[in-house]
Amino acid sequence: MTDQITASITTRANVYFDGKCVSHSIQLADGTKKSVGVILPATLTFNTGAPEVMELVEGACRVKLPGSTAWVDYAGGQSFSVPGQAAFDIEVTKTLHYICHFG
Repeated sequence: MTDQITASITTRANVYFDGKCVSHSIQLADGTKKSVGVILPATLTFNTGAPEVMELVEGACRVKLPGSTAWVDYAGGQSFSVPGQAAFDIEVTKTLHYICHFG
């Protein structure tokens, strides 16, 4: 028997920063929320509502997390966490494909 995962996907894209970031929202049957998207090369500041884990699928960036003055390099296969109600800076150096896990 195969387990089925039921998900709801918002087909209208979330477009931020004049198209430099495009994502689609996903909600799993258990209420878990995620987004899947792409960020083009740019330096951007994101604000969080809920805590987030950014799972990087492919690409490269550097990130300055809340409360830090240091930039940290990340690439596909890595992830980083951001607290809720915070802001973080990201400089994408190679188009970034990601999954954002909320909560």
